[in-house]
Amino acid sequence: MAGLWESLAISQSGMDVEQLRAEVAARNIANANVAAAPGALLAKPLRVMAQPVSAGFGQALARAEAGLPPPGGIRAVVVESDAPARKVLEPSSPLADAQGYVQYAGVNTLEEMFALTMAVRSYEANVTAFNAGRSMMQKALEIGGKQ
Repeated sequence: MAGLWESLAISQSGMDVEQLRAEVAARNIANANVAAAPGALLAKPLRVMAQPVSAGFGQALARAEAGLPPPGGIRAVVVESDAPARKVLEPSSPLADAQGYVQYAGVNTLEEMFALTMAVRSYEANVTAFNAGRSMMQKALEIGGKQ
């Protein structure tokens, strides 16, 4: 039963990461066409960095001694991208610099739409895995209760 609980925890952490990826991609898409005046700060595109959760030796030993599985899952960190600003020639814009260029956030809308689509599909896959684990646990409880 401990393996099923760990499976549910990993699926849940995966859903959390994919939800964050979708939110970050949507934010980046929303900021893709926000222009900045010369010298003003632009919105920086964000990226989600996912890392596996690992326990320290002491925590892993304590869980092993208690008969529990090691902690598993994924942790996400949101970081600013160093993508350069996108310059578009718009000499009639009041936000244009001396050469007639307007700066936009360095967001590639196509890449963000792809990231959003992949996050939604990964989220759906984690929901499927979570539901399968939950139904297995329910069946195990039903079988165990029919003595």
